Amino acid sequence: MTQKSRVAVFDLDDTLYREHDYLLSAYREIAVMVESRYALEGIFDRMCRWWQDGENVFMRLIDTYGLDMTVDDLLMSYRTHIPAIRLDRSTKSLLDHLHQYAIIGLVTDGRSLTQRHKVEALGLSAYIDPEDIMVSEETGFNKPSEEPFRHFMERYPSCAYYYIGDNPAKDFVAPNRLGWTTICLLDDGSHIHQQDFSLPQPMLPQHRISQISEIENIITSLYNGK
Repeated sequence: MTQKSRVAVFDLDDTLYREHDYLLSAYREIAVMVESRYALEGIFDRMCRWWQDGENVFMRLIDTYGLDMTVDDLLMSYRTHIPAIRLDRSTKSLLDHLHQYAIIGLVTDGRSLTQRHKVEALGLSAYIDPEDIMVSEETGFNKPSEEPFRHFMERYPSCAYYYIGDNPAKDFVAPNRLGWTTICLLDDGSHIHQQDFSLPQPMLPQHRISQISEIENIITSLYNGK
């Protein structure tokens, strides 16, 4: 048994940071590039308005200004930029405390380069062993596959396991099946994707929290109650 007998695994986007912050970071970089290349101004504000109106931002940008770029060009910039994102104070405090008595891991869907840039920008390597960062493009398994979660059970046997995410459509069904404790961070109004709790019971989290700081109380009380 590992010296730390609790394993807390997190989703990344809209769990450890707000994905909206990543979107704004990418829009800023794209806006600077477009303004510089085409001698334009006010691009970032317009991109944000188009996004809020539910429009295809990149197509609208190309059509409005007659850019000799494609949507794929802009998507590439979006996905490969170095994001200006960081852990907020509550999340950093949580990880600082958890790291003292629990193994921390990450299971996230997405492209390797994109997710790795986020991990680096957030400083997550200070809390997570490189072998415990599970990115779907690298592992070959997207949620709701059980395989990324089995990695932690095999590497850290006989532990109490917790998964913290935000998306009932895919985050919780696999860890639920494997007997983990599942915790959902509720949307504070800033999430990119809406949460649906009308799904079948096996897909739903066992706990719902409004503040990320509540995670430690759940982990501590459940573990001590065993």
